Amino acid sequence: MQRRQLLGWAAVGGAAAAGGAMLALRHESTGVLGTGDAVAAPSSALSAPAAAFWNASFDTLDQQPYLPARQLRGKPLLLNFWATWCAPCVKELPEINQFHDEFAGKGWQVLGLAVDAPTPVRGFLAKLPLKFPVALAGLTGTDLSRQLGNTKGGLPFTVAFSAQGEPIWRKLGATHLEELRQMVATIKV
Repeated sequence: MQRRQLLGWAAVGGAAAAGGAMLALRHESTGVLGTGDAVAAPSSALSAPAAAFWNASFDTLDQQPYLPARQLRGKPLLLNFWATWCAPCVKELPEINQFHDEFAGKGWQVLGLAVDAPTPVRGFLAKLPLKFPVALAGLTGTDLSRQLGNTKGGLPFTVAFSAQGEPIWRKLGATHLEELRQMVATIKV
């Protein structure tokens, strides 16, 4: 009897968490960052959110050090936080892959940061190979995404950086290829 009660409470808690996440997604701001969201910084100094990312380092799927993020500066970057257990993340990855195909020749880089363990990510990528690099952010990925403006801490979360290294666009929730195309068209990087 006690086990059934625990399972029942776990189900109720899970449903409440899912409902809260959906409400958070509906109320999160998206789109081009305004002056209240990111402070323009001279090219020699980065805003605190930008510095948090550019000074970070990540692991490869084999848990070896991935190149430091600062080595990606100089070109615009689309950064996507995702996890294998996140249904909206899984749904958006093919569109981010298509974005990579369309915009790599125009100077855009794409990096996926998996907020997940290496084994499930390797298994997922064996089934759905991506053409852009994926690194492991682990549990610290949530903290980093919060520093970049993900106040709700939800997934997926996507941030675009200018070639100068500053966040210029962000979205909590699944992105779509058309909105990524519009972002590139409206933002001069």
